[in-house]
Amino acid sequence: MLKKTLFLFITFVTFTLNAQIERVEPTFWWVGMKNTQLQLLIHGTEICTRSVIIQYPGIKILKVNRACSPNYLFVTLDINPKTTKAGTFDILLKQPDKKDLSFRYELKNRRTDSAIREGFTSADVMYLLMPDRFSNGDPTNDNVDSQPDKMNRNMENGRHGGDIKGIQDHLDYIRELGATAIWCTPMLENNYEKASYHGYAISDYYKIDPRFGSNQEYANFVEASHQKGLKVIVDMVSNHCGIWAWWMNDLPMENWIHQWPVYTQTNYKFSTLKDTHASAIDKKVFVDGWFDKTMPDLNQQNPFLWTYFIQNSIWWVEYANLDGIRMDTYPYNDRNAMATWAKAIMTEYPHFNIVGETGLYNTNDNAFWQKDAFNSLKYNSQLPTVMDFTLQTSLSTCFNEHGKPWEEMGMNRLYNTISNDYLYASLKNILVFVENHDTQRFNNLIKGDLDKFKMAMSYLMTTRGIPQIYYGTEIGMTGNKDKGDGDIRRDFPGGWQGDSINAFSAKGRTAVQNEYYNYLSKLLNWRKDKDVIHNGLLTHYIPENDIYVYFRYNDKEKIMVILNNNLKEISLKTDRFAENLKSFSNGTDVMTGIKYDLSSSIVIPKETTLILELK
Repeated sequence: MLKKTLFLFITFVTFTLNAQIERVEPTFWWVGMKNTQLQLLIHGTEICTRSVIIQYPGIKILKVNRACSPNYLFVTLDINPKTTKAGTFDILLKQPDKKDLSFRYELKNRRTDSAIREGFTSADVMYLLMPDRFSNGDPTNDNVDSQPDKMNRNMENGRHGGDIKGIQDHLDYIRELGATAIWCTPMLENNYEKASYHGYAISDYYKIDPRFGSNQEYANFVEASHQKGLKVIVDMVSNHCGIWAWWMNDLPMENWIHQWPVYTQTNYKFSTLKDTHASAIDKKVFVDGWFDKTMPDLNQQNPFLWTYFIQNSIWWVEYANLDGIRMDTYPYNDRNAMATWAKAIMTEYPHFNIVGETGLYNTNDNAFWQKDAFNSLKYNSQLPTVMDFTLQTSLSTCFNEHGKPWEEMGMNRLYNTISNDYLYASLKNILVFVENHDTQRFNNLIKGDLDKFKMAMSYLMTTRGIPQIYYGTEIGMTGNKDKGDGDIRRDFPGGWQGDSINAFSAKGRTAVQNEYYNYLSKLLNWRKDKDVIHNGLLTHYIPENDIYVYFRYNDKEKIMVILNNNLKEISLKTDRFAENLKSFSNGTDVMTGIKYDLSSSIVIPKETTLILELK
């Protein structure tokens, strides 16, 4: 594999210097794909008038499209699944009175398990991390000559040096914590001159940022994760690219990106997408306006751009053997194009999973984006999983409040959110979380209250859906978004040589950090083999006296969860829950091992969650 990759690199460098072919994407492809068509983007100096010739068994040129720029060709091939074999072949670009240009292209054999791989599910717990802020495993790539943004740990929005090796070095830490899947924020090249660490302004869609590592190192990281029983979810961005993306100096077509007479930013009004009364200009500004001055808005209605992006997504899944995709800023894209994209991915990988950053704060709007959800617009997003920002909002405030049954406060927030679940097409495919890289740190909101942390984590790990935690959640990391995003994206302690605290080990953590870690780790590891939590039904009861009770159950097992959000001990009568308790007379708390008699009443300590396995 290494020798072939090196050969291709040398080949392309040679053509760049001598034959003026600068780029061919996808860089290689596979035989055996369900979609037999492949669009090649070829970029080189004044190549658009050349004819294209390929002579390889099973490959047929369907069409050659010229671009507005003279430096592009879009060549669509059909790869016959019965007669095309893996191998390399020449693609010849000819023009009378000019020297022929040619390059070698490779078709690989598809992975044998590609079509049957299972994506992330409700049995998983996702660990979200920002590579630049997690661990610096390879200091030699902290600064790269080709990238203008240099390492500076003194700047909150500077690059801090975390990389792929740093993540791979701590896979055992993530596994032992009890997480089963890793979501890394984008690691593709981002060559902007400042604040490039977050990765959401991509400049090369086929290249890992060299300050994180190489494509091969990324593939090795995924393989190492799989060997530890960890799935890997890639973070993709289709709405926008970076202002210094390689094509920005030579756009294939004027409508490759959305261009305006003057800079026009999105209005961020999600409501325009479903509002039957919304003006056309408001809808256009929301979808086509730029997310930021450094992030040009990609035009998903351009068929060449969109085929390019669909293929790029499939390329990374197949190349790196990925287990899922998280798609950034989902509603800001053209929604019909996104449905086409999601369907194309799921057609190639029927058991795969994709989660979209839907970013909406009421259940009705959020559910709209889930595959097969009912709506009067008859729109089907084809997106399997959505992010439950509605629940995240409830969790961010409910433990600091105490409310009466008719008020939208305290435990009523959780009850009311879950009561709208009828709007979702699939309750298993909802990503639930209390914080991520764009929100306030939860520990900041609860002011370091360990009891409230335990209640929130207990709820998160026992409600419906797919739980996600953010790096540092497990040690009580804090940060204030009001101070800027850098403050909620602090370096993980111990990820850098010379750190005074090493939170990757029990000995290196403080006593308080170990309290956080030990509780969450025990909870996550208990959840791993609990099908009743992964797939069981849920029945909940209207909160009374700020106590929320719900049950998870299937044919084999039943779990009773009690959240006491009061600042005092409460005695709870159990007769109200007879329809779920039935013949069960006692339950054992999974976190403490304490056995509780459920025959008449149960005493619950203040600010405590009991997770009772019923006997």
